[in-house]
Amino acid sequence: MATKDTKIEAKLNGPGAGRVPDASSELRLAELRREAEAKGSVAAKGIRPAGAPFPQASPETGYYGIPLLKEPAWTWEIPLYFFVGGAAGAAAVVGAVANYTGADRKLVRDARWIAAAGTVLSPALLIADLGKPSRFLNMLRVFKPQSAMSVGVWTLVGFSAGASATAFAQLLSDRYGASLPIRVIEHAGQAASLAFGLPFSNYTGVLIGATAIPAWNENAGELPTYFGMSGLSAAVGLLELMGNNKSRALEMLGLGAALFACWEGWRMESRRQPALDPLKYGVSGSLMRAGGLLSGPMPALLRIVSVLSGSKDIRKAASMSAVAGSLLKRIAWVYAGHVSARDWKLPLGIPK
Repeated sequence: MATKDTKIEAKLNGPGAGRVPDASSELRLAELRREAEAKGSVAAKGIRPAGAPFPQASPETGYYGIPLLKEPAWTWEIPLYFFVGGAAGAAAVVGAVANYTGADRKLVRDARWIAAAGTVLSPALLIADLGKPSRFLNMLRVFKPQSAMSVGVWTLVGFSAGASATAFAQLLSDRYGASLPIRVIEHAGQAASLAFGLPFSNYTGVLIGATAIPAWNENAGELPTYFGMSGLSAAVGLLELMGNNKSRALEMLGLGAALFACWEGWRMESRRQPALDPLKYGVSGSLMRAGGLLSGPMPALLRIVSVLSGSKDIRKAASMSAVAGSLLKRIAWVYAGHVSARDWKLPLGIPK
């Protein structure tokens, strides 16, 4: 029976052990280099020494049993976080612009309260997904400009501070009347919520686009605008459902967001890439198309009819459709990411 020392000696003196390079091996190495420069890869297989601990990685078995592409670990809180953040950030921008242009005070007040609600719900949803508050606080220990997640969490903090201060000043002003300290808090908070509101409404598109998941990565250039316009559609819908249905500018914003959703949906359907199949086929594709219908053609048609007829009921229906479509699309994007990570090797749809 072989002892431990004899096994070690056999490995050390086995095939390829202690081999000194000669002229033939140097010539072969030069050939491999030329092949790599010409083709960008080398077809020859390397030598796997006997007993080496190298794993046998493959698309089927993964690497040490771990899949080569990992599914997102996100739960139901994240698509809701995407929706709330998009609507709150867009509402803050709409409210600030409305205040600067002297629009109806009720519109400004409602936009501020939607933004303030987002400052409460967004951190709560994010912490619920992380599992405990300390993990959220650990994300604030450093600031990494090259990390979409780090920039996003600091954007959340900045937006929360600005929108909360603005809503607090609005509350004091409604109850006690305007004064210099209240106006200072209001204007400072409004400037901060305006500065952070726009990136907060669409940074989640940057976040998921900066991953290796094909369905997300293939749309990395369009996702920020896509998420931003979807958040605007939801914010306009919520403001209209709160009774701001006399503002023509608000209705035009909703119509513009709906027409953009129509164009984006057509563009996505016209692209023939296997990596985008989770956005078109299966359950995730059905969710995406349903969300696209509710946020694009449906509200666009209803808003056009509302403009022509002046019907408030039709405008209300368009608002409800836009809000539902925005939420459904967030759910569809996250679900499509799971499908894309799980079935990244093969297209899900019909043969192209």
